[in-house]
Amino acid sequence: MLLAPNPTNSCFGCGAANPRSMLLTFEQDDATQRIRGNFRLGAEYQGAGGFIHGGIIAVVLDEAMGKVNRFAGIRAVTAELTIEYVRPVPVDEELVVEAHAVDHNGRSHYYVGQIASRAGKILAKAKGRFVEVNPERFKTENSAASTAERGRVS
Repeated sequence: MLLAPNPTNSCFGCGAANPRSMLLTFEQDDATQRIRGNFRLGAEYQGAGGFIHGGIIAVVLDEAMGKVNRFAGIRAVTAELTIEYVRPVPVDEELVVEAHAVDHNGRSHYYVGQIASRAGKILAKAKGRFVEVNPERFKTENSAASTAERGRVS
């Protein structure tokens, strides 16, 4: 199943409602319980000349792992994210990201992901812990926080 950017989502990584979004698109493979994406990152995402910024690599891996929540039918947020930068990720090359679940304990769900070149060379690996949240409570707390923020005087 194709997971295209959602026009009502303002997420930086995958939301079409954000004018600065990366518009990342993924495929959900129900048979293997894996999320995959094929993409090319341009020079606007580089850090050191010719290589993608490490923070952008983390965003791509976090987005892919976050989509793994779909297999369990849950809403979960990133609690921990560890990235191993194996090799520099070149600008403007075809890349493949993949993520899947490895464990879960209570509300904590553990996922792994990787970015590879089209030829299969591993460029970055990630491990993440995602904590399941109640979507209704999450919306209520975010609304309350936004209201409180608007009421502050600088």
